[in-house]
Amino acid sequence: MLNIVILAAGLGKRMQSNLPKVLHTIAGRSMLSHVLDGARDLDADSIVVVVGHGAEEVQSAYAADTDLQFALQRPQLGTGHAVQQAVGLLKEDGEDDVTIVLYGDVPLVQVTTLQALLAARGEGLAVLTEILQDPAGYGRIVRNDKGEVCAIVEHKDANETQRSITEVNTGIIAAPTAPLKRWLSQLTNNNAQGEYYLTDVIGMAVADGLPVAVAHPQAAFETLGVNSRMQQAQLERMWQSELARRQLESGVTLADPARFDVRGQLVCGRDVFIDVGCVFVGNVELADGVHVGPHCVLRNVVIGPGTQIEAYSHLDQAQVGAHAHIGPYARLRPGAQLADHTHVGNFVEIKNTQLGEGSKANHLAYLGDADIGARVNIGAGTITCNYDGVNKFRTVIEDDAFIGSDTQLVAPVRVGRGATIGAGTTLTRDAPAEQLTVSRARQTAIAGWVRPVKKPR
Repeated sequence: MLNIVILAAGLGKRMQSNLPKVLHTIAGRSMLSHVLDGARDLDADSIVVVVGHGAEEVQSAYAADTDLQFALQRPQLGTGHAVQQAVGLLKEDGEDDVTIVLYGDVPLVQVTTLQALLAARGEGLAVLTEILQDPAGYGRIVRNDKGEVCAIVEHKDANETQRSITEVNTGIIAAPTAPLKRWLSQLTNNNAQGEYYLTDVIGMAVADGLPVAVAHPQAAFETLGVNSRMQQAQLERMWQSELARRQLESGVTLADPARFDVRGQLVCGRDVFIDVGCVFVGNVELADGVHVGPHCVLRNVVIGPGTQIEAYSHLDQAQVGAHAHIGPYARLRPGAQLADHTHVGNFVEIKNTQLGEGSKANHLAYLGDADIGARVNIGAGTITCNYDGVNKFRTVIEDDAFIGSDTQLVAPVRVGRGATIGAGTTLTRDAPAEQLTVSRARQTAIAGWVRPVKKPR
């Protein structure tokens, strides 16, 4: 059985926030969610989250996650005390039972590192350690003359010789479950902080004759914790740099990797180009040859091959086909579905609308709750009047229609195939196919009319 205990009870005082620390985000997702991803990737049999400060809020945030169990730590008396609260929820079925301890404010430990930690453990205990040039504040890994780990000494309890050690404890361990339970029951708080240290189980394992192995993270960001807004911002940039590196290695061109933000999952095909300042939120898929201009925001969208998205366009819960042209300054709202070879230009907003193949809306239009066929031209200033203040209605525009500029289509209304709507028309009834429909006042010129002028004072 594989148990994972995630310590998430801390106050996070230095965050200066009412939000529990583990609910603060990195790359658009809470730190705790990142840790849970790693736990689930390991296919754990039991995941226990130890909560304390803001416990109700943390549990509420994950109420739908049926694979989680919660243990309450009040008061907070150290890391060993925290794990003690989870003991009753740890599963056992034999000698191979293992428990990994992770931290809700150390969000970016990769599953490959956790797998290496489990592999290093053998039949004993394994600790994730790092070598730091400046180890101040960290617990030191103390080894005997044979180079074997014999203890972890916290910085405040370390003597001068021990403080010179540069191998430090990250806090992440993998231990056999039954012995871990026994060691936890033997912890004392006889130390400088008056707390129950989880690290004391290392010495207990050595005393029991169990081997203590170490593993190391592949990247420095994996074991960095967040205790302040500054550390959060620094870790965010490090992680975004890592995400940019992965995209570059997969063949994506980034105009500037330092100005690139992913807050979810970005999947790219071949020969994708992404300009500066773009933000990708949720699940975004960019097919082969997609070009994304500067300062675009894409949220939960699928973009077909060869499509061009120009600067400052916002796409949210939309689908765009192949070889389309979007923007600049276009907005696609939820339910927008654009077929191949469509054009949506500057200051055009589309919501809950299907735009057929080859159709164009190039300037200053609002298309909401509409079904628009193929090869339709939408003139500048066109509006589908879809809302009467209570209900929403659909507009249907059939293939090959031409909608003149400054047209208002008052839904529900249908424009027939090949119909032309004259500029300035307010359409309140269906427009017949293959005909011109015009609705406007007759133009009149008034002879002798004089423009008013201001009277002198």
